Amino acid sequence: MKEPPLEILTNEQMATADRLAVELGVPSLTLMENAGRSVAEEAGKMTDAGARIVILCGPGNNGGDGFVAARHLKERGYDVAVFLLGAIDRLKGDAAEMAKRWLAMGAVHALSDAGQAAADADLIIDALFGAGLARPLEGEAARLAGSDLHLSAGGLLAVDVPSGLNGTTGEPLGESVFRADRTVTFFRLKPGHVLYPGRDLCGEVVLADIGIPEEALSRARDGELIPKSGVQADIELNSVQHAALAIPERRSQAHKYSYGHALVLSGPSAATGAARLGARAALRVGSGLVTVASPSEAIQENAAHLTSIMLIPCDTAGQIGRVLGDQRKNAVLIGPGFGVGEHTREMVLKILEARTAGVVLDADALTSFANEEFRQHLFAAIKRRAGNGAGSGTSRVVLTPHEGEFARLFPSIEGSKIDRARQAANLSGAVILLKGPDTVIARPATSAADVPSRVVINTNAPPWLATAGSGDVLAGLIAGLLAQSLDEQTAASTGVWIHAECANRFGPGLIAEDLPEIVPEILRDLHAKRRELRNSGR
Repeated sequence: MKEPPLEILTNEQMATADRLAVELGVPSLTLMENAGRSVAEEAGKMTDAGARIVILCGPGNNGGDGFVAARHLKERGYDVAVFLLGAIDRLKGDAAEMAKRWLAMGAVHALSDAGQAAADADLIIDALFGAGLARPLEGEAARLAGSDLHLSAGGLLAVDVPSGLNGTTGEPLGESVFRADRTVTFFRLKPGHVLYPGRDLCGEVVLADIGIPEEALSRARDGELIPKSGVQADIELNSVQHAALAIPERRSQAHKYSYGHALVLSGPSAATGAARLGARAALRVGSGLVTVASPSEAIQENAAHLTSIMLIPCDTAGQIGRVLGDQRKNAVLIGPGFGVGEHTREMVLKILEARTAGVVLDADALTSFANEEFRQHLFAAIKRRAGNGAGSGTSRVVLTPHEGEFARLFPSIEGSKIDRARQAANLSGAVILLKGPDTVIARPATSAADVPSRVVINTNAPPWLATAGSGDVLAGLIAGLLAQSLDEQTAASTGVWIHAECANRFGPGLIAEDLPEIVPEILRDLHAKRRELRNSGR
């Protein structure tokens, strides 16, 4: 399967790309013709020859795409019925021209008459509203959205996004939204195609090339944007390409310290397994050395399970400070199974004083700061690592909350998943990995307040990851990559991709202990992928 382009464009950015395409010499009618033809092609794949297809057209360009699709499908022998929201004489611009071309072949009916025809159709095409809709569906469109057309018909194909879905946030605009079996979109994906619940509402997403020149996008090359006038995408898909180019190469004359030394803090007796999961993941992903720092009471318990991973006693913040005085220990993971409370807060703040070490704060290390006073101390300590401000340097800190932990740590932050992750990164000074089937990784903004921070969205996570200890392994993978000197966002996005791919390879029945054992297989494939990318000049 061809991998989609990595850039993701918001509604506003996509509208700019459309405008730039016209400025670059592509007629807007050509773009609409190509879009409608692409919709017709997908409709043909979803139905048998001569099938009954109902097309619901809106009053804007999305409806124009629908009229084009109707014409192409009619020419191919399909039984096509078109229903329009609003009066045909009120259509404007390209949509009006495409409606005129359709009228030379067939009729246009009122949307209010679509009910029975839709129920009897082999396929329904939703061309009512695209991603740019800014208000909830109402009237006849809302009624149709609530009638489960995707169930009553042979299927539903959406144009751009299902009507009623916000393409930028992935959230429904109101109570009514269409649910598609397949969605055809153009040039680049939008956040709504990959963030839940939009990802579920879109069904299978097909990305069509409609002739928008690549020059409509600007790309960084040698520190300069090429072309400068293009859309600058600040949201990207996580990908095998990212992971392949990120994992460190192994040099023939290197030694174990060349690949860092990760330190994982263990919880007390009877709560040590989470730390060992993280430690094994850090070692498997390539950290040259890994040490578990264990409470004295749990030394024997940990020793009974560890072989290639080293073990040291550590009970107090003073002790962890001395351990990290050895700057070869350049990555730290704290949180899994560690416990919630004052002791955890003391240990975290002491760890953050070791500015040469990358830090992953997970699980209990996050929940321990779910208090306004405590979290302000945490954020201040993180920002001190970046030079007294998130924009003046890099903190080398990754926070890995799931939605519940995020709500406790950032109770005042609202908005889309992307917006929330960005706000949290700016507030804390750390890279935020907001977990889920659509994990979002955001870094703090630079000092230029008008430039959004780069966001990566991971989409390869299977449901098998919903198992105890899975998050501990993810945290360990990130710590192991930080130990190998990857920057925070790269370590986080590479770790989450590898983590999900391990689960994909294993499949049903996965438990957390299985994940680190699949990492070598994934790494072999990533090294091979890197060679392939380099040989192809990418």
